[in-house]
Amino acid sequence: MISDAVKCGTQCAPQRSLMRALGMTDEEIAKPMIGIVSSFNEIVPGHMNIDKIVAAVKQGVAMAGGNPVVFPAIAVCDGIAMGHKGMKYSLVTRDLIADSTEAMAIAHGFDALVMVPNCDKNVPGLLMAAARLNIPTIFVSGGPMLAGRVKGEKRSLSSMFEAVGSYNAGKITAEEFDEFENKVCPTCGSCSGMYTANSMNSLTEVLGMALRGNGTIPAVYSERLRLAKHAGMKIMELLEKNIRPRDIMTEDAFRNALTMDMALGCSTNSMLHLPAIAHECGIELNPDIANEISSHTPNLCHLAPAGHTYMEDLNEAGGIYAVMNEINKLGLLSTDIITCTGKTVAENISGVINKDFDVIRPVENPYSKTGGIAVLRGNLAPDSCVVKRSAVAPEMLKHSGPAKVYDSEEEAMAAINGGEIVEGDVVVIRYEGPKGGPGMREMLNPTSAIMGMGLGSTVALITDGRFSGATRGASIGHVSPEAAAGGPIALVENGDIIEIDINANTINMKVSDEELAARRAKWQPKEPSINTGYLARYASLVTSADKGAVLLAQCPVPSTK
Repeated sequence: MISDAVKCGTQCAPQRSLMRALGMTDEEIAKPMIGIVSSFNEIVPGHMNIDKIVAAVKQGVAMAGGNPVVFPAIAVCDGIAMGHKGMKYSLVTRDLIADSTEAMAIAHGFDALVMVPNCDKNVPGLLMAAARLNIPTIFVSGGPMLAGRVKGEKRSLSSMFEAVGSYNAGKITAEEFDEFENKVCPTCGSCSGMYTANSMNSLTEVLGMALRGNGTIPAVYSERLRLAKHAGMKIMELLEKNIRPRDIMTEDAFRNALTMDMALGCSTNSMLHLPAIAHECGIELNPDIANEISSHTPNLCHLAPAGHTYMEDLNEAGGIYAVMNEINKLGLLSTDIITCTGKTVAENISGVINKDFDVIRPVENPYSKTGGIAVLRGNLAPDSCVVKRSAVAPEMLKHSGPAKVYDSEEEAMAAINGGEIVEGDVVVIRYEGPKGGPGMREMLNPTSAIMGMGLGSTVALITDGRFSGATRGASIGHVSPEAAAGGPIALVENGDIIEIDINANTINMKVSDEELAARRAKWQPKEPSINTGYLARYASLVTSADKGAVLLAQCPVPSTK
């Protein structure tokens, strides 16, 4: 066992003395040491219950003969960080989480790990760490929030952001606005729609790194505590069989994840995180593979913000395995690959039925015959950009309009709130990419304001930043190359006609090559907005969004097999 290096033999007597200082008995020291990575804190609603999950995991590990030891991981609440400087610190925590977990696991000789994340960057950050460390690992999340209810209708955080736009536009009263604020987020858990956190927790099931129900069992259900205990017990089986993350997260597993991403209509952030996780596994995920998979994968779910169903509804309909079994009627999944259950995908999903065709459409009657995510290219985004097609109004799948250009989210918000945006416009927000931000902020405030003002079916928004999973509408992000790297988005001028055809996967500005060359000759890089601290270091190392915004210094840890 790995932990023998810190507890066996005369030479390890100093280490054992420190373990005794922790209160460990001889019996505990003799057992496999299982690290439990706890993302608990008291500022993220999706993490406030994780202490209970961790306690249940510890019970499961102990019941199965392991020695559970807890250590922490940080977490940022994207909702609280939204719309101000704090959002620059969201995506960048993905690497802090991966790096710190790597450091803790290797420094202390853990034999296996149970990861307990929940919200946006913790799940991919810990999946990256799992791939890098490549010791037996299993995931169990904190679970999704229950939907709120306003005037008898289910609501979620995206409803609150859109209510801000509606209130500013005079479409709802102060009393109605207050009701939204008090009711849209009624419990702990990751926000109740298919936003980034729930997308990644669901895809962790698909990748084979979590047990059934990880993505959908509500945070407040006691069933999640039972799931956590089973995860704690299962890690001992994975350790005994030496089943490791890279045995599970194979190229076929990532294709399964992309396929289910399309079927579920996940957050566009999955197109940042899956390539970054794959990178740690030594696998390259080219963005174009998304369109290839999307072309033959039907979209079966319209969870909020795309529709009016929520994670609790998906759970009752049979969960992620039910969607997998439905989509596999078309033979679209690799089902002979191993998972953390110790069984194959085929064994896992066998007999799991779709209990609600209103929540999970049958493959014979999908929302669309193509997937929920589209990757676009053109002279505005030569290296690609991404849109959540399943959350775009049909009339906006093809759009042409004049650009209104802003060099920051703050400039764009001032223009939107000031009434500068009118029907037909294409709002361009640049210098918000991984380097230019730095940190690639989410643009939920601008998109929600546009939707709340009733412009969602007539206005598009394009950015080299990214969008929250709570965003809906013709919101196109991850434009690569970004403006700070001299990408064409830096050359767009007010009034340029931008043509978007989501079904054709194209995005172009109607500007001649000669004119673009002339503009490029005059273009000067902007001075960095931040020159000190972690963000400055991050900006110097981060790659483009189409590469998953991984850091240049990252490389897979060589396999020990």
